[in-house]
Amino acid sequence: MAAEPPPPPLEPIVLPVFREESFGDKFLRKTRENPLVPLGCLCTVGILTYGLINFKRGDTRKSQLMMRARILAQGLTVAALLGGMAATAMKSRK
Repeated sequence: MAAEPPPPPLEPIVLPVFREESFGDKFLRKTRENPLVPLGCLCTVGILTYGLINFKRGDTRKSQLMMRARILAQGLTVAALLGGMAATAMKSRK
């Protein structure tokens, strides 16, 4: 009875090489993926700053209006964040 030949040697698996992302690289990548979130953050900060300036000047009516607008901007930013997460999840399923 003849002996079976030994199995062929295993070829090494080449793994992909990942490089470390700097903060700036990651920020730019995430901004390209979902540009509405940074835009919403900038709007929120701008409205907050304008509202605080009006508060310091004593214009309480405009300050109160800006604080309400800030809440709206924050809500839209969170909605953009959730929408971007949902879109990314849908892309990964395909």
